[in-house]
Amino acid sequence: MDSNTNLATAELSRDKVIVRTSIIGILTNVLLAAFKAAVGLLSNSIAVTLDAVNNLSDALSSIITIVGTKLAGKQPDKKHPLGYGRIEYLSAMVVAGIVLYAGITSAVESVKKIIHPEAADYSVVSLVIIGVAIVVKLVLGRFVKGQGEKVNSGSLIASGSDATFDAILSASVLISAIIFLLTKVSLEAWVGVVISGFIIKSGIEMMMETLDEILGSRADKETTDQIKQLLTQDPEIRGAYDLILHNYGPDRNLGSVHLELPDTMTVQEVDRLTRRVEARVYRETGVILTGVGVYSYNTGDTEAAKLQNAVQELVLSHDWALQMHGFYVDTEAKDMRFDVVLSFEIEVKEALSTLARELKAAYPEYTVQIAPDVDVSVTE
Repeated sequence: MDSNTNLATAELSRDKVIVRTSIIGILTNVLLAAFKAAVGLLSNSIAVTLDAVNNLSDALSSIITIVGTKLAGKQPDKKHPLGYGRIEYLSAMVVAGIVLYAGITSAVESVKKIIHPEAADYSVVSLVIIGVAIVVKLVLGRFVKGQGEKVNSGSLIASGSDATFDAILSASVLISAIIFLLTKVSLEAWVGVVISGFIIKSGIEMMMETLDEILGSRADKETTDQIKQLLTQDPEIRGAYDLILHNYGPDRNLGSVHLELPDTMTVQEVDRLTRRVEARVYRETGVILTGVGVYSYNTGDTEAAKLQNAVQELVLSHDWALQMHGFYVDTEAKDMRFDVVLSFEIEVKEALSTLARELKAAYPEYTVQIAPDVDVSVTE
């Protein structure tokens, strides 16, 4: 079974989990919204009514998650050869917009209630319903978040966290109702403002996280470290550098990397090696290496080794030079080349100019080629 078949099978299983979990969330939130809306209208409580609206927005979010998952699961075609996985990020952005809208609307209604207060009238039954809703939301939140972590679904993880947070907000509504029954002091409109604030905050955070995914965020250190460790298991590979991961949806990552290999290896040996490490990385991480470049390093040349150490010491004396790799020197032709990873704190042109000037002064007889690399993954 090839990597594409494995990927398709894994995506199918993942989609089923997301859809099933989302349906459970929809049914639960619709029932909770109905009960809370009834309690809110009968007791004239803006806080309980807003809590019901929040449940409805959660249900709508789950529906959009299902639609987004189905669209993202479409098979690659001529127009989109790398698939439709990134649609999940667009659906998550829509969900964030709905949450933000619900929060703003709730805030407006709560402020109106503060300006024109109306006394609430809670019953024992209404308090019991709110209490049961808190327990249900806690259980739902734990379940949805667990399923999201299981299949690496940002939408489900966010929904699970949101459900747990909703339970806390509902608890604040219950507390304000009890305080009103005991003291006749109405806090529910103010509680509505607090709830609205947290909903708005949640919507903004969801939007920013999704925007980071769309723009392209740094790959996490655990993943990059694992891939580099897998690549350097072979004794011929002295180092793995310039690792770049391209994300085309959750759990669909393509990557490219440079391997540092001895200058004595034949093309046939390099081909056999790269195919082996590509299979290993996919098997262990699910990342498909679509491009493997190579650097050669000098073997059996003491002068070259000494020169490399001296150049590396000079380059890394600058704080903005994070790493040097891919060093190779032809001592007869007087030619040296290497890559340097630069931090974002310096302009590439300035860094190259500085290094070229210093190396020219130290090794005037050599022609130096410096290739700048961007710090796209965590360096050692």
